[in-house]
Amino acid sequence: MPLTTADKRAHFRKLHETGCFVIPNPVDVGTAKALAHLGFKAIASTSAGFAWTLGRADNRVTLEDVLAHLSAISAAVDIPVNADFEGGFAHDPDGVGANVARAVKTGLAGLSIEDSTGEKTRPLYERNGAIERIKAARKAIDADKSGVLLTGRCEAFLLGQTDLSLVIDRLTAYAEAGADCLYAPGLKTREDIAAVVKAVAPKPVNLLIGASGLSRAQAEDLGVRRISVGGSLARNAWAGFMKAAKEMAEQGTFAELANGYPGGELNKMFS
Repeated sequence: MPLTTADKRAHFRKLHETGCFVIPNPVDVGTAKALAHLGFKAIASTSAGFAWTLGRADNRVTLEDVLAHLSAISAAVDIPVNADFEGGFAHDPDGVGANVARAVKTGLAGLSIEDSTGEKTRPLYERNGAIERIKAARKAIDADKSGVLLTGRCEAFLLGQTDLSLVIDRLTAYAEAGADCLYAPGLKTREDIAAVVKAVAPKPVNLLIGASGLSRAQAEDLGVRRISVGGSLARNAWAGFMKAAKEMAEQGTFAELANGYPGGELNKMFS
């Protein structure tokens, strides 16, 4: 029998207790089903990958777009779905809380809230304001005892602010504010990753794997509990598409089409 939303949420929390698991990022229902078919224990949305499917840049989709996307993916697979909920689609804590409450209703098992503003002159929210945003998300999740897992993200490294002490200070504050899992995308060195894991222990840490180049086993040795790949799968898919399309447009030849994934295999997987 299909798992209930409550089952998915309980399973998602269990995954964070021991070991290290990979939570890859689909862009739509088809890729979500493919990842579930391959045996992944959970998946996570990607703001960039989803935006590109709509012909938009990252961080240029609407709240309504994202809620519909999360509902569709959560209903399509029998494994937990975590949401890249960007900055909560609001600046003020009350707005974040209201939007998180709506996200919870989509059936997802977890979501993340980041502390980037999207503004060049003020790339990160002021510390206290960022903490209040996490508290608001926590309050919204707990309001109906949903059990959704909350991840607090510090975006400093992605924004060029490579001050590890700032990152650790914020992540520990987010943990105290109610985040269940902590995440600082952009960490590259084993030393930095291990330092973050130690600082927020016993709460789990999510690692964006691209910058570090570590394997799952190596990340697990550092204490990482969860590995995501962000928009990497989407970029790989776009690489194949653009290479074949450019060959047709620029050379009038079609050799790259031979490298496509077999249609029969796709039909078999989705049957």
